[in-house]
Amino acid sequence: MTDDVEDIENVWIPMPDGCRLAARIWRPVDAADNPVPALLEFLPYRKRDFMRFRDEPMHRFLATHGYASVRVDLRGSGDSDGLLDDEYTEQEHADGEAVIAWLAAQPWCSGDVGMFGISWGGFNSLQIAARRPPALKAIMVLCAADDRYTDDAHYMGGCLLTENLQWGAIFMMNQALPPDPAIVGNGWREQWRKRLEHLPNFPELWLERQWRDDYWSEGSVRDHIDRIDIPVYAIGGWADAYSNAVPRLVESLTSPCKGLIGPWAHTFPHLGIPGPAIGFLQEAVRWWDRWLKGIDNGIDREPKLRVWLQEAVKPEPQYETMPGRWVVEDSWPSPNVEPRELFLSATGCSEAPGEPEEQILSSPQICGIRGGEWCAFGSDGEMPRDQRPDDGFSLTWDTRRLGERLEILGAPVVRLVLSSDQPTGNVIVRLCDVAPDGSSLRVTYGVLNLAHRDGHASPKPLEPGRRYTIDVRLNDIAHAFPQGHRIRVAVSTAYWPIIWPSSSACCLRVVSGESRLTLPVRPAREEDASLRPFEAPAMAARPTIRRVRHHEFVRKLAVDLVTNRFHYELNGSEFDDASLVHFEDIDLRVGYTISKLFEIGEDDPLSAEQTMHQRATLMRGDWRVTLRMSMTQTATADAFHIKGRLEAEEGEALFLERDFDVSVPRRLV
Repeated sequence: MTDDVEDIENVWIPMPDGCRLAARIWRPVDAADNPVPALLEFLPYRKRDFMRFRDEPMHRFLATHGYASVRVDLRGSGDSDGLLDDEYTEQEHADGEAVIAWLAAQPWCSGDVGMFGISWGGFNSLQIAARRPPALKAIMVLCAADDRYTDDAHYMGGCLLTENLQWGAIFMMNQALPPDPAIVGNGWREQWRKRLEHLPNFPELWLERQWRDDYWSEGSVRDHIDRIDIPVYAIGGWADAYSNAVPRLVESLTSPCKGLIGPWAHTFPHLGIPGPAIGFLQEAVRWWDRWLKGIDNGIDREPKLRVWLQEAVKPEPQYETMPGRWVVEDSWPSPNVEPRELFLSATGCSEAPGEPEEQILSSPQICGIRGGEWCAFGSDGEMPRDQRPDDGFSLTWDTRRLGERLEILGAPVVRLVLSSDQPTGNVIVRLCDVAPDGSSLRVTYGVLNLAHRDGHASPKPLEPGRRYTIDVRLNDIAHAFPQGHRIRVAVSTAYWPIIWPSSSACCLRVVSGESRLTLPVRPAREEDASLRPFEAPAMAARPTIRRVRHHEFVRKLAVDLVTNRFHYELNGSEFDDASLVHFEDIDLRVGYTISKLFEIGEDDPLSAEQTMHQRATLMRGDWRVTLRMSMTQTATADAFHIKGRLEAEEGEALFLERDFDVSVPRRLV
């Protein structure tokens, strides 16, 4: 370990077609004399400013442990040349291979390269590993998915996520920002203009592809997992939206693989919220030491899967720490996990099937208001609240009070026998832990577009009145139901604002007695008590910043009692008072605020509307650029509609403006 680190603010990495990618490098000062392995994080999220506070303490820490840690802006983003067309393109992957080859050829590099990242950086680490660049020896992926259709920000169970518009609009704003003139020089303005004129309407791009086709398969390593032949460390968090991929990767990869799932949201584990946070960067060094330096430190002989088994808690908007314990499995699927089948009958949820009986279900469109965020990021108010209001809008089946503690690990599955009065509709299944005081904690959930009951590639409308048997797989989870609590299965036909409503309000007839729940039951094991503890969180120093103006995070829920229209607002009340942070080392002020509004009428799925406003500012001396962007999505029975406006200013003058107004036909969504 060394504290003597060289920080190179910007290096140009040439691509075969002449395009230059902007990189920031942290490396030991003696790397030229004593070459070290290189670690690559390859992102479109602006290394120069918006990610600076995150990047510095992590990459510098890795450099102090004998690595050249490299942060590269994708083509068309940050300070890099070119234009960006979409997520995970062939061009992005080819560029990634070229960057890896360039790193391996540098005199300060040993020739061995590792790749890592969270979210986008985890996705493309998997995707580029599947292309087998010779110098890439191992990867670490965090909060990423192996399937772009089923486990990303666009669709879930064939249902459209409202996150598709949210994330798409945020990414558009990110891509609309200019490169820094202090890096690229006088050509920054022309480069900015080209970006703005080329900027794709990303929500529209993904909304046009409502079924799982070749577009989604490209980049979904689940479809060609055998192409990955290097060690993979897959990491996730139960409060994150991407944890399902971790056990799948552990199960399907034939190369060395470890899986780790903590209680965390969409963040690095050394910053983990909810806690406990862990010494992730020390764990990363152990991984890289084994596979890039050949140090036999035993990490490859440890159990393949380690997860945080969560205890029951009172439902809260956020948790500082999630109580529980670490448990391990040497293989996955595990012989220690056994399915336990419970029947959903008119008398509740029990091991004995009941007489078949139809129960009618048509949830109000506001069911789901207590569901929290589709993907938590560690902010206040993101977690699911007490589920009793949503339970009241659902069909529910409860067990008796448990006579003994019950622990589960894996994906619960609910089989429903049902019919519908409409050709389309959604079904949402929640598994809840009901405390003696009646409070209902959402343990996990799953959703299914009923037109996708036989798969996502070729959906088919329902035949009204016909009975179907459908399986809803819930998200993987590790949870302990205490003695005296009850297990609840809750089924609804709406889940706003996480998923977009179906085109019509369907009425389901669910057959109790023939429907059932399968739980992945895992008894406690002695091995769990003898685990190697993680080190305490550690990282290098962060860059010096001065918070010029702070923007409080606000969440509000309101109902108009005249129109019966519900309003769910995030951050909206102080939108015009932009937050500002001053990065003193590069004399740059950065501001960003966002406002989200979700509205829906209780009885009308076609009344759904989501609106986003964003504002971003970059300032240094007399140089200032400001972007304002609004995006709104609505729908009719036949089409989705997206309207938006982007305004870019240089100083006080309008630099460029663009309007977006598109309609996309609905395809059984």
